[in-house]
Amino acid sequence: MSGLTRERVLEALGTVNDPELHRDLVSLNMVREVVVEGGAVQIHIALTTPACPLKDQISREVEQAVREIGGVSSVEIEFSAEVRGRPGLQGALKDVKNIVAVGAGKGGVGKSTAAVLLALGLRRKGATVGLIDADVYGPSIPTMLGIEDAKPAIRGEMILPIEAGGLRVMSIGFMVERDKPLIWRGPMVHGVIKQFLEQVEWGALDYLFVDLPPGTGDVPLTLAQAIPMTGSVVICTPQDVALIDARRAVMMYNQLNVACLGIIENMSYYLCPQCGHRDEIFDHGGAEEAAGALNVPFLGGIPLNASIRKFADAGTPEKTFTDSTDEVIAAVERVAAATAGQISVKNMEPEAQPTLSIE
Repeated sequence: MSGLTRERVLEALGTVNDPELHRDLVSLNMVREVVVEGGAVQIHIALTTPACPLKDQISREVEQAVREIGGVSSVEIEFSAEVRGRPGLQGALKDVKNIVAVGAGKGGVGKSTAAVLLALGLRRKGATVGLIDADVYGPSIPTMLGIEDAKPAIRGEMILPIEAGGLRVMSIGFMVERDKPLIWRGPMVHGVIKQFLEQVEWGALDYLFVDLPPGTGDVPLTLAQAIPMTGSVVICTPQDVALIDARRAVMMYNQLNVACLGIIENMSYYLCPQCGHRDEIFDHGGAEEAAGALNVPFLGGIPLNASIRKFADAGTPEKTFTDSTDEVIAAVERVAAATAGQISVKNMEPEAQPTLSIE
């Protein structure tokens, strides 16, 4: 009598751990179906993100574990994705699984560009993604997405986000004249951010990224007080002065009890679009060292490349993933996947409550 049964397969899968979550696939409820027909085994695994960076490793380890049972002629593995979220969101955000702040300790590090690339990277993998341009002093995301002249519609008491590149987008840039300076005090900023959170019809989203103003001011504090965020991502460049400010940003989120999902090094190195030569103009590797010192993940580096700048200026950043060099595309996709992976890790941990005030 063959020892190959559904129960034996599940027992074997119980020895395979998710490489990031460090728990077995069965106890994580990632094994959704097992079918055994003769020596053929079919397995359906639901990953915690469609951008899982270690999908191939999981596939190899699953097949190896199942074949060790004996009597197996074939192993067919089907993957799907079911993004998990943080509990506690209400109202317009009740169907949003994860809210992730994208911040920087100083301006000029490409924070908004990184936020757009993260959002588009996960959207291209199949996730539903929204993007709030909360950089109220310099909203640039409408320009980057080619929707500067868009005006959100109103349905009842709710604002409908603008659709761009498969993303649902809201920005203060939709509500003010293009060249008008935004001279706002803290309470005004607080009110706009609350409106974006409470009066925008976001619908069901796997990820909602919030592009913050640079620095450590009112907006991150408002977010930490108002909603249970999954975490934050800090953007910096390799220079020492930028890293000093990035450390301050990480420490601010720590003080607010908002988990820092990791640090991204933008403009990490220069790639010549003609010959592919690499030059570390602003130094390289400082963000990874800072992440290690602060005990937060390093999510990878995004190169300084003309195609990224060109597509953002033209309002077509999605072309970064199709019309850039292979190395640029791979670098951006690695960063997006690493960010999604850390979101999954954080969702398996006990939830921290945000601090309601800072001295």
